Amino acid sequence: MGAHLARRYVTDPSGEPDPKRMPTFPADYGFPGRKEREMVATQQQMNDAQLVLQQRDYCAHYLIRLLKCKRDSFPNILACKHEQHDWDYCEHLDYVMRMKEFERERRLLQRKKRREQREADVARGQGAGEVAPEVAL
Repeated sequence: MGAHLARRYVTDPSGEPDPKRMPTFPADYGFPGRKEREMVATQQQMNDAQLVLQQRDYCAHYLIRLLKCKRDSFPNILACKHEQHDWDYCEHLDYVMRMKEFERERRLLQRKKRREQREADVARGQGAGEVAPEVAL
């Protein structure tokens, strides 16, 4: 995802999403039936587990389970392999989902920019406008 740095700061940033902000398009835009991601762990559970801000993501419930397992079986922390694997796997999937969401947002912003440019060209009389089907062939 490092390519966004060059595209965002060197070229025109209007077609690039800001990675520090939430997506601007609805979650089901273009995908009917797609649902927004929801947190499984509540704020109270994360406070009780004393998770720092960087750990409060969509995989916090797996991390809470892992920390509890490590605390309960302290000398033998290798007994928590399953919980560690679940948390690592969730973190990987979370990373992939964030990259897909970033790319989706980038493509939708570029699409919006192209449509606005096309509408501006048509309004000035420079665009191709509507073409009859027999001419388009």
